Amino acid sequence: MDSLRVKTDYLVEGAILSQDIIGLTKRPIMTSKTILNKPHLEVLKAFLVSEVNVEKTLINGMPFKPKESIDSKGKGKETDGSSFITDYLKVVQSYKKLFKNWQAESTIDVSKVRDLIVPLFNKVMKKPSELFLLHHYSTKEDYLYHHAIAVGLLSGYLIKKLNYKQTDVSQIVIAGSLVDCGMAKIPSRILEKKTSLTSHEFNEIKKHPIYSVQMIQDSSILSDAMKHAILQHHERLDGSGYPAGKRGQSPSEFSRIVAVADVYHAMTSERNYRSKQSPFKVMEMILHDDFGKFDIGVVKTLLSGIATLSIGSKVKLSNGYIAEIIFIEPNTPTRPMVKVQEDGEIIHLGKNREIFIEAIL
Repeated sequence: MDSLRVKTDYLVEGAILSQDIIGLTKRPIMTSKTILNKPHLEVLKAFLVSEVNVEKTLINGMPFKPKESIDSKGKGKETDGSSFITDYLKVVQSYKKLFKNWQAESTIDVSKVRDLIVPLFNKVMKKPSELFLLHHYSTKEDYLYHHAIAVGLLSGYLIKKLNYKQTDVSQIVIAGSLVDCGMAKIPSRILEKKTSLTSHEFNEIKKHPIYSVQMIQDSSILSDAMKHAILQHHERLDGSGYPAGKRGQSPSEFSRIVAVADVYHAMTSERNYRSKQSPFKVMEMILHDDFGKFDIGVVKTLLSGIATLSIGSKVKLSNGYIAEIIFIEPNTPTRPMVKVQEDGEIIHLGKNREIFIEAIL
């Protein structure tokens, strides 16, 4: 994303760091993509940080217009107009407005969702590595809207990599972004609850796939197969899941794709009652803890994308160090070989099980 260099005094909550802020020990005080809040701003002042690099768009999708900015000499600028993340944040806010209308009983216009998500998908496929950074931008307050857009984009990426026809790609991008539209029928007190849900509240949440299908049932834009995928996106191959569970049929091929996109983004994102986890740790959990629940071919396609597109990326390790991914072995893709930024040490995470990747930066 196009960046600004701004004096700390002119920062506001919701600004997004575009570069690490390094302390005297060469360790980051804060990492890039941190969404600044009041405590962050106080920390920057306490460490006497006078200037930082931030993205030109705030987390709410609005442009950041500080009272004064310093010439960043064009670092990070894109040549083809606005960046993907700028467009993504704007689309999330547009989707939020649509969702608020659905909560007020407005009928879903699927064409409006299509017009938001399909151009965004076409843009991200020019640089798909951006897909595996989306969780950084998801906030507790707007998680539901970030999740909708991210699931649509990730579903499209997966089905494209699985070599489905183009019509299926476009269809699943739209369907993926609508799997949770039925949440508009769930009481706000449940959606906005900041602590764990009771069993009664969770049973209410489990009704949302049925509501989602009911809300888009009359749309001629989505095929019946995609409507079925929306209904089944929380069903699991081992018969667990909902709304049908063991009583239902095995999830369809499209629902299996959406299911992996859905659980991956949910587990990597910050939510009211659950903290975010790194893509590598999440994939490890899906492969081992949830073995048998998801289509292994779809899971491996997602893992292959994360691994391939992450080589050269900076990561934060569980021991606090910043490192660069330098090699990924096929038999241990969730535990790559990394080079520590501070002293150049090479660590093979496959042989050092006590250390894991906490975040992709």
